[in-house]
Amino acid sequence: MKPVLIVLLLNLLTIVSSHAQSKGNGLFDVELRRAALGQPAFTSARAACLAVPRDPAWSSLKPIDRLKGTEGYGTDGAANDYAWAVMVLTGRALAGDAASEASLRDLLLAWAKAKAFADTEVEHDAYYALKRVLLPTVVAFSVLQRGLDEGQNRVLADWIDPLVRKADRAFDGAVDRNNHRYLADSLLMTWGAVIKDEALYAKGDERYRAILAEARTDGSLALETRRGARSLWYMRQSLASLTVMAEVAATHGTNLYDLRVGEVNFDRIASYLLNGIAEPNVVMAYASENYIPGGETDARRQDLGFMTKRSHGRHYMAWIEPLITRDRAGLATKRLKALFVRNIRQDRPLIDEFVGGNATCFWGR
Repeated sequence: MKPVLIVLLLNLLTIVSSHAQSKGNGLFDVELRRAALGQPAFTSARAACLAVPRDPAWSSLKPIDRLKGTEGYGTDGAANDYAWAVMVLTGRALAGDAASEASLRDLLLAWAKAKAFADTEVEHDAYYALKRVLLPTVVAFSVLQRGLDEGQNRVLADWIDPLVRKADRAFDGAVDRNNHRYLADSLLMTWGAVIKDEALYAKGDERYRAILAEARTDGSLALETRRGARSLWYMRQSLASLTVMAEVAATHGTNLYDLRVGEVNFDRIASYLLNGIAEPNVVMAYASENYIPGGETDARRQDLGFMTKRSHGRHYMAWIEPLITRDRAGLATKRLKALFVRNIRQDRPLIDEFVGGNATCFWGR
């Protein structure tokens, strides 16, 4: 082998190895990933970052001062355009598109100066919408940080920080213990990692361990699997937040994926979801409780809509991306990889608020 080629291969292996053992801040090591995306071996991942074009109209998005609770089933989608713009621009900025980085910075600064979301209704569904939009915002901030001057950094941090802390609220109900809380703590943990606040970071670490402790031995989560036709839907949503927590922990050098509490670890919970996707009857013993099932009241008709792209191009299975890149043994990982190849890969790039943005860009190989 030629010496130059050997050097190139060694450099690539160093980047990949370092990425797998991230020591950066936030959801992933931003600078390490930025460097990796500049390497020829990551050409397809960089293409995923740039796959969705920048829309000049995004600069005209009007700040939203208030997210609201909705009547009946559902979540306020008033910030969907903002969230999509932030997720797309963050991926493009990470891949080195200077115009997108400038657009993202200007968009966030405009919304920060307008104190967007500050008057969000104190209601669990409104706060759920707030958490969804904040996670991509936090990731965007982590990507922008190196190019911000001191004043810009302060404006954005002073806007994001109180909103994130606002999300750490109890509503005296199941939402304090189910996927709503998982999303909240994944957000708190990510922001804590970005600003080096160990108390916020610990919120996610503690929640991750609590989820494992509360799970049934078959890997099911009681407050999610009782949801009738949406039992698997909320199992998947919970796994997305678990994945975010585990990836943030990885930037601290902690391996939560292999953590076991009793008989349960991440793979046990993921296996339950995979079993349910393959044979929905698996969940029927729990789903028959039919607690707030959504539009479909027949628990036997499990909603597997999360397996395809949703509105605004989002894909609720985006949380698979970091898992299929990690060198982990075990049947659950093999099954996730097989599911990805069979049903999901063609939908790349996989972008979703619950995992912070363009997951293919952040983790794809």
